[in-house]
Amino acid sequence: MSRLDKLGKNIAKYRQKKGLSQEKLAEIVNLSREYITRVERGQKNISLKKLFAIADALEVDFSNLTNFK
Repeated sequence: MSRLDKLGKNIAKYRQKKGLSQEKLAEIVNLSREYITRVERGQKNISLKKLFAIADALEVDFSNLTNFK
């Protein structure tokens, strides 16, 4: 599994824990639902700026999203 796959799985895990749909998360961070879907599937490179926004929206430390252990 690639790091992008692991990152996407972490985002999905924390999004679901927070009870947010992909659509709602996308709305909060001003991205499309399709973009969030592709990130969660490991199909999209994401900028740090967007990743920080997602971490803030999910109310988790950035390091939680990038912990691949």
